[in-house]
Amino acid sequence: MTPTATDRNAAIAEFGSATNTSDVTARGRALRRVAENATLVTNEFNRAFVLMQFFGYLRRDPNTGPDTDYTGYDFWLTKLNQFNGNYVSAEMVKAFITSLEYRQRFGP
Repeated sequence: MTPTATDRNAAIAEFGSATNTSDVTARGRALRRVAENATLVTNEFNRAFVLMQFFGYLRRDPNTGPDTDYTGYDFWLTKLNQFNGNYVSAEMVKAFITSLEYRQRFGP
């Protein structure tokens, strides 16, 4: 994710008139401003959520098993992003627990 010009300028402004990065407090404020960016938080949460689906339901890495090139992970991440992070509307959990892979490995 590339920050917007406004976000970038706000992080730089945390240094005020300092000419270098030796001000530890200013560095901390700038880092916090970047880390708490709403877009970054949403993107990282979505990535982690999809990864958790693979670990939790399929008990595997997203690049092992049937798809060894992250195509499944990328598909679900794209779908979750299309639904603005709403995993219920994207039917994420339902899709994982009704998937053929899940049912063959863990079903009755």
